[in-house]
Amino acid sequence: MTSTQLQGKVSLVNFWATSCTTCVAEMPEIVTTYNKYKDRGYQTMAVAMSYDPPSYVVNFAQSRQLPFKVAIDNTGAVARAWGGVQLTPTTFLLNKRGEIVKRYVGAPNFAELHQLIEKLLAES
Repeated sequence: MTSTQLQGKVSLVNFWATSCTTCVAEMPEIVTTYNKYKDRGYQTMAVAMSYDPPSYVVNFAQSRQLPFKVAIDNTGAVARAWGGVQLTPTTFLLNKRGEIVKRYVGAPNFAELHQLIEKLLAES
């Protein structure tokens, strides 16, 4: 998955792991954000780190009823493609052209994130 594949919508790409307490704690906010903007051309992709057991990821996604795509980066290739992501959570916000506008390491300030999403959604 590359940034060019995400063109056409404002996109949030969240690198996370089930073993990361901050990731687990921020996930409800990521779901709320997705639900708030999904009908306006916003998409979310959660990318589980290569060291995260796939069964844990699937169980988490199902039990939390995550409403967006969850990818399992079992080889680490996706993390490498996004600049060698190692720390979780790392979150990227992309504009409709697939360009990275913001990178958060650690939980984002969601009020700020929402303002940025609004601005990007308003761009033609």
